[in-house]
Amino acid sequence: MSLNEDRSKLSEVEHIKEKSKYLEGTIPDSLRDEVTGNLFSQDQQLIKFHGSYVQSDRELDKERKAQKLEPLYSFMIRVRVPGGVASPAQWIALDDIATKYGMPSLKLTTRQAFELHNILKHDLKQTIREINDSLLSTIAACGDVNRNVMNTVNPYTSAIHDDVQAVAQAVSDHLNPRTTSYFKIWLNDELVAGQPDDEEIDEPIYGKTYLPRKFKITFAIPPYNDTDVFAHDVGVIAIEENGKLVGFNFSVGGGMGMTFGDDNTYPRLGNIIGYAPVEKAVDVCEKILTIQRDYGNRENRKLSRFKYTIDRVGLDFVKDELNRRLCYELEPARPFVFTTNGDSYGWVKGKNGKWFNTLYIEGGRVKDSDKFQLRKGLRAIAEMLDGADFRLTGNQNVVIGNVSDEQKPAVENLLELYGIEAHQQVSMLHQHSIACVALNLCPLANSEAERYLPSLIDKIYVLMNNHGIGSQPITIRMTGCPNGCGRPYLGEIGFVGRAPGKYNLYLGAAFNGDRMNVLYREALTEEEILSTLDPLIGSYASEKTAGEFFGDYIVRKGVIKHQFSKADFHHI
Repeated sequence: MSLNEDRSKLSEVEHIKEKSKYLEGTIPDSLRDEVTGNLFSQDQQLIKFHGSYVQSDRELDKERKAQKLEPLYSFMIRVRVPGGVASPAQWIALDDIATKYGMPSLKLTTRQAFELHNILKHDLKQTIREINDSLLSTIAACGDVNRNVMNTVNPYTSAIHDDVQAVAQAVSDHLNPRTTSYFKIWLNDELVAGQPDDEEIDEPIYGKTYLPRKFKITFAIPPYNDTDVFAHDVGVIAIEENGKLVGFNFSVGGGMGMTFGDDNTYPRLGNIIGYAPVEKAVDVCEKILTIQRDYGNRENRKLSRFKYTIDRVGLDFVKDELNRRLCYELEPARPFVFTTNGDSYGWVKGKNGKWFNTLYIEGGRVKDSDKFQLRKGLRAIAEMLDGADFRLTGNQNVVIGNVSDEQKPAVENLLELYGIEAHQQVSMLHQHSIACVALNLCPLANSEAERYLPSLIDKIYVLMNNHGIGSQPITIRMTGCPNGCGRPYLGEIGFVGRAPGKYNLYLGAAFNGDRMNVLYREALTEEEILSTLDPLIGSYASEKTAGEFFGDYIVRKGVIKHQFSKADFHHI
């Protein structure tokens, strides 16, 4: 069932990986080349495995071209944070790095990672070196490997959170690439914690060509689906009994990306395939990954994600092959309930007696503005905390966690001093929103997202208020292109950029993240978006049943035709 027998049909990226000497390629030569701010073409692919993408300021491209200059190339660096938990010292270190080398802000991603933007090539090596000095890493933050492993950070789950976090960390460590090229290129062969021995560089899990495409694993602790567990290649759902973590249900085949005009591509939610006890979780994740390694499409990268492998070979084949590789069968899935894929805001006392405060971060962008000093305030809090942590959520927010009774008043004072507390008073629509970076930095973006969504939500909120339901939460997701970084297909209202100022409108996802939305209208302007949503919001306000969410109402009333199949997501 593998498509990869004819090597002449393999994608160019597969040949680049095979010749790369386990991801080293000619990156050192590219870094030394002073003629361009970019890398050699093959190294632009390989550097993704090291946690970086080449970008340019697209708003300057026309002007620079007129001046006969190349685009203003820079690099985005993504920092892996397994489970989203970082120490105050690590927060300070990344804040310092952003000041010295990049855009003076931190981006919190939808997958619990940090991103730094506008790093110039001559600063790239020193930036990655300093990130590693903080005991964080960028390796496998991008590329055709298992990426940052996510985990629920909601403070209500602290009774088993530490146990689930330990498993998530173990999965992350086990599936990290073994290549020494990362250390050679960025750290000058210096021995650091976790560096593999030389005999391990044959990549026992990945092999010379790694995976066909990126691979994402996420953990979730019911009733919170704040990591959107079904949107990932592997979803690991914690099962708790009598206050103890006993094991996990596993789902496979989730993925959000697609391509406009290509009916062979589509977003997909994962299928639950069974249950395994805690001690087998790492093994199950590895064996699922190796099925994708061996059967994934290496010819057409648009069709190479695990979801397409499953739909091509069949879910039953994947389950049988998994059981064969495990040498045992997964048990039947155990019951669980998800209630929301959003975050819970404000102070909560965890079951460990410590305090957790979830803060809304607009678009995940930690920066200072003329309204309030978010970045300075969070740094001041980091500098005074001892024994606490910062937890990045899957919704681009941050939890100041494990704060003692003695520290809590000081944290509250700093939140007020820097104006952060006052700016937490935003609508439920804002609190349940996600936006990708999009323009001006993402080369794939068709439209704005991060810089535009807040103002659009302001206007949608006016509609909600006019109909008397301004306090109703609705999940709203926006991306600048169809690749799905902001998981737009899981928004009760989803916007996907089609062209500058125009968005496809999707409706009908579930509030708890277990049902995708469906395309409702194409290429709408802002005026058309508002005029389309207004009557729908009005009818929802007058006809909804008690406790009914907007997405459920849209499905119940037949506003969209939802067949729960890939056919729902085709585009003209």
